[in-house]
Amino acid sequence: MSSIIVLLSVAICALLLGAGAVVVLRPKSGGGTDADLLARLYVLVEREATTARSDIAAQRNSMVEMERAMGGRIERMRTELAEQLGALAGGLGREQAEARAAQAEALRNLADTSAQQLASIRHAVTEQLHEAVEQQMQTSFQRVLEQFSAMQKAMGEVRAMTGQIGDLKRLFSNVKTRGGWGEAQLRAILDDVLPPGTYESNVRIGNGNDVVEFAIRMPVKSSTPPLLPVDSKFPTEAYERLLNAADEGDTAGEKAARKSLENTMRLEARKISSKYIHPPKTVEFAVLYLPTDGLYTEVARMPGLIDDLGRQFRVMVMGPALMPAMLRTIHLGYVTLALEERTETIARLLGATRQEMIKMDGVLDKLARNAQAMSFSIEEARRRTRSVSRKLRELDEPEDNTAGTEESEIEFTGVDSNGMASG
Repeated sequence: MSSIIVLLSVAICALLLGAGAVVVLRPKSGGGTDADLLARLYVLVEREATTARSDIAAQRNSMVEMERAMGGRIERMRTELAEQLGALAGGLGREQAEARAAQAEALRNLADTSAQQLASIRHAVTEQLHEAVEQQMQTSFQRVLEQFSAMQKAMGEVRAMTGQIGDLKRLFSNVKTRGGWGEAQLRAILDDVLPPGTYESNVRIGNGNDVVEFAIRMPVKSSTPPLLPVDSKFPTEAYERLLNAADEGDTAGEKAARKSLENTMRLEARKISSKYIHPPKTVEFAVLYLPTDGLYTEVARMPGLIDDLGRQFRVMVMGPALMPAMLRTIHLGYVTLALEERTETIARLLGATRQEMIKMDGVLDKLARNAQAMSFSIEEARRRTRSVSRKLRELDEPEDNTAGTEESEIEFTGVDSNGMASG
């Protein structure tokens, strides 16, 4: 406010000085009049200056009073704020103390409750462990008794098995019995792996009276597929001599028994080759089946024996572990043959389907043309229906609008040669 007043005073002084300068610079025609005018201007300037100084002093006093009043108010507000902060700090301190006390009490209660629960849990666990230990001891003792009884029973079964083994030895001393057991085992493997109807038993292959135990039909595309002869052999005497010599540590006896077993295998392979391999009725090789893996292992340990039998007599030696693998290969051949036949059937079916699809495409083309003509006819009928609807609406409208409506009507005469509706 004081700055505004100072600016006004400066402006008035500038105006007065400008007026004085104008008076001084004018030509001196009436000197007395100019002197009077200057005197009046001076008096006015002094009066305005005095008034401005008095206003400035009054405003300064009012500003001092306002400043004093504001300082007092600020001091009171500071005091009130300090009191409120003190009260708030005290309240917070009391609340924090109460909260700490309540928390400490809650922690003590929680600790007491936890201690009680731990004690009860410890007691329950101790009782359960005691019961579990007693039950486990009873179960272990009962199991020991059961195992002891089972051991006694097993010892009795071992004694009975020893007698049965003796019976089996006496049984396998007969050549026909050994051959029947090997044939039954080989039949079980064939039935387990091959599909039904893929092998024959006791087949006469050559011109003589020799009959092979099993003949497997090979999976080939032919009306008369070739046969794979499979014959079971069980040279028990030579094998038992070899085992007895190995158990007694008789090196010379073991060597002689091994040589005897090798000669027996060569003799049996020669018989199979001469009796059962007759291409093209059979394949180029035959299979000699040994009923036990132990016997096959001893034969396989003889250096070059299996290779010589295959190269010289075209006979493959198989045991119970290798025979299923070879039969699965033959089974896979049957699966492949069935897939090939199925593939040919599918190819023929796809060719017929393609021809039917070509015919169906022509039928769909005709249907599309008929549908297009039908859509044009439907559109024409809809347009005629709209025209009739407009004429019917004109019956309800005033006669003034009749002329204008008739001018806007469009008549449709039908479908043109291109199949489009014409009007």
